[in-house]
Amino acid sequence: MSYAQHDLEDTIVALATPPGIGAIGVIRLSGPAAIDIVDGVFRGKNLKKQAGHTIHFGTIHDEQDHLLDEVLVSLFLAPRSYTGEDVVEVSCHGSYYILQSVIRLFLRNGARLAQPGEFTMRAFLRGRMDLSQAEAVADLIAASSQAAHQVAIHQMKGGISNEIKKLRQELIDFASLIELELDFGEEDVEFANRVQLRGLVDKLLRLIHALRDSFQLGNAIKEGVSTVIAGRPNAGKSTLLNALLNEERAIVSEIPGTTRDTIEEVLNIEGIQFRLIDTAGIREASDAIEAIGVQKTLEKIRQSAVLVYVFDVIGTQPEDLRADLAQLVHDDIRLLVVANKMDLNPYTTYEHYANEFFSADQWVPLSASNRMNIALLKEKLFHTVAAGDTSLDAAIVSNARHYEALEKAGASLQSVLAGLDSAVTTDFIAMDIRHALAYLGEITGEITTEDLLGNIFSRFCIGK
Repeated sequence: MSYAQHDLEDTIVALATPPGIGAIGVIRLSGPAAIDIVDGVFRGKNLKKQAGHTIHFGTIHDEQDHLLDEVLVSLFLAPRSYTGEDVVEVSCHGSYYILQSVIRLFLRNGARLAQPGEFTMRAFLRGRMDLSQAEAVADLIAASSQAAHQVAIHQMKGGISNEIKKLRQELIDFASLIELELDFGEEDVEFANRVQLRGLVDKLLRLIHALRDSFQLGNAIKEGVSTVIAGRPNAGKSTLLNALLNEERAIVSEIPGTTRDTIEEVLNIEGIQFRLIDTAGIREASDAIEAIGVQKTLEKIRQSAVLVYVFDVIGTQPEDLRADLAQLVHDDIRLLVVANKMDLNPYTTYEHYANEFFSADQWVPLSASNRMNIALLKEKLFHTVAAGDTSLDAAIVSNARHYEALEKAGASLQSVLAGLDSAVTTDFIAMDIRHALAYLGEITGEITTEDLLGNIFSRFCIGK
């Protein structure tokens, strides 16, 4: 996707509502000829003489003066529009035939089809929003929970970029003084106060660490949390899934090996979506089909973020639990150990089964069949990804690109501190500051490349 300057001289058009039959469909145009193109086929008021932020009723006619539709035309004049350009939105009846006919008419009259994300890209290039706010637009469209919506709204209003911009500007001011010192290198002068520079870098690092630490929660809110329920046959995995969902989703039987394929459902806990995966029991398979199910279980565990290991406190020995966890636990997975059927053996404690793979905080005693302590398990699940005091009203990083840029900026700032401690020459400190500024600038879009913009906006839907 090209973002060359001449592209901004084009007038673009796209369907702004989802494709398919509906009551209405909205066609959006943006660019210098947007009003002229629509006015040329519109029967009603002269659109070129109307004020911005007004709506006008009329009809659309093709070149043979055939009536295509009765429409409402909304005008947004530059620069007070989403893209910062003249924008026209035409609300038609939601027939696929009508919408495509009107779009083709606009194309014949000088518009071109918008590329994915091109409206929002123009808003960024015209200074209507920074890059992190532009990315939040896509997150807002994709939000599937209240928490995801709240995080996206906060970022779209500048929650992250406002914090970064202020401190980045202070660092730029120091960088300019450092660069000035380089111009007077032979005279051994010092324009930048090293104590103040250290204080600013410390302040920036605290902000970066807080934003970086919020990524676990932000990513969970945005993407959902892949959560595997695993254990031996008849441990009560399917009963636990049903209890969590409060419905009879999985078949429950006393016959071992009932679940032979994975069952997936979504559980929303305080705005975070957990993608629960009920799996086949882990044991030596008795037939080929069960063996495939066990293999799928192990594969799902390798791919998931959270493992809920369920065991039966009546039939499982401590050494059995330890052997299973040794096989299943890996560095990238968070673990909860569910001691099920506690109603049958209420004196079971964490100390009976404790081993090096989990702590007391990861121990959840419950009875799935009686719904005992299900609320506790939900609370523990929530805190596997929402540890600490992070509020949804605070700036939360939910974008992997932002997280990587923050990591790199933090490393560069640590190098600045190391340089100050070891009294390295000014040119090395200046280089590390430049790197930190570049990484922070990538988040908000002060520093961009065509490849970066293409990668970001190509993921947007057409029409946005």
